[in-house]
Amino acid sequence: MVSVSPYKIQISDTELERLQRKLSAASLPDSFDSAKPWDYGSPLADVIRLVNYWKDGFDWRRAEAKLNELPQFMTTIDVEGFGNIDVHFVHQKSEVKEAIPLLFCHGWPGSFVEVTKLLPLLNGNGKDDPAFHVVAPSLPNFGFSGKVTKPAFQMKQYAELFQKLMLKLGYSEYVTQGGDIGFWVTRALGICYPESVKTSHVNMCPAFPPTFKKNPILALQHTLTPYSHKDKEGLARSQWFMQEGSGYRFIQCTKPQTIGYAFADSPVTVLAWIYEKLHDWTDSYPWTDDEILTWISIYWFSTAGPWASFRVYYEMFHPEPGNKLSRPALSLWIPNIKLGTARFPKELVIYPKTWTRTLGPVVFESEHEKGGHFAAWENPDAIVGDMKKMLGKKGPCYGAVKGKDGYENNMSRL
Repeated sequence: MVSVSPYKIQISDTELERLQRKLSAASLPDSFDSAKPWDYGSPLADVIRLVNYWKDGFDWRRAEAKLNELPQFMTTIDVEGFGNIDVHFVHQKSEVKEAIPLLFCHGWPGSFVEVTKLLPLLNGNGKDDPAFHVVAPSLPNFGFSGKVTKPAFQMKQYAELFQKLMLKLGYSEYVTQGGDIGFWVTRALGICYPESVKTSHVNMCPAFPPTFKKNPILALQHTLTPYSHKDKEGLARSQWFMQEGSGYRFIQCTKPQTIGYAFADSPVTVLAWIYEKLHDWTDSYPWTDDEILTWISIYWFSTAGPWASFRVYYEMFHPEPGNKLSRPALSLWIPNIKLGTARFPKELVIYPKTWTRTLGPVVFESEHEKGGHFAAWENPDAIVGDMKKMLGKKGPCYGAVKGKDGYENNMSRL
């Protein structure tokens, strides 16, 4: 077995000093008074406050020590055509033998840190309260995973990498949870490795309206059933995102190298770019400055560089000819993988259930009154509650995963 090593984040003093120099030399644009300053992007007053705190008050070493309380590991996975890629991951192993292996997959501009609030809630007792072995990798080009050095690293490669990681840890069967990019990765895993992925829960559900050719029963329901008030609110939120909130996506999926120069040189760019999303994509979540700067610092100090995470967008929007794992394909029906879906009122795209039921055999649906795009961070009880309802004794996915092999085969080796 190729080694799996414990990992601690250790940002050098040289990197910290470089950050201080760049923050001290930052030049900021002007602004003007507006009744709705967020409509123009990250407000100048907020950015000034955060830059000053990052420079003079924020204690990275304290944040680093807190992150290092997580059970983190590093290993190397060989991906066909791309060679060895270093993979950083959190791996919390339950003491319950029958615990269910759970692969948690983050998105952009999130990171492995999103799993933090879920971990203490997923221990369970293995009986009435299901327990989970949790694996939360940093995507390649994110956080402390390695850099992809060749083009065309697409969903097939992400799926291969994470399948091999789970197998290396001894989990031949597992469940998945994801949103944002994690939605696409977990969907690709379900297509490529249905023998391993037994069920999936997603908290972002890009889907198409049902058609009579592909989904006749759902299409009939869609035709005969008026949209509810919440359906209309969700569609309005989706329209807002496409018209007012998705400019970043068009840049990152078309010219990631160009915006990369700004990210490589300016921590203020990284801050303002991501801070806007933390505000706009959440449901009035009360971010502290320390939370914000921890999220931003993980990007600034990332192994591949703060610009590298954009490349996943370019590859997703430029699939190779005949790619069966393109974005549109991953939003179509995937058989055999039992699916749970969650709707949060401030998600980026919120479609009616007749749409999301076209994704596959949906066996669990939840509607939450509060929460947004970063559901695991904003509303961890909701995500954990969904997982336990799906996989608990009275749930539709009870018994889907035996849950013994990873624990018994690997506790002694890891």
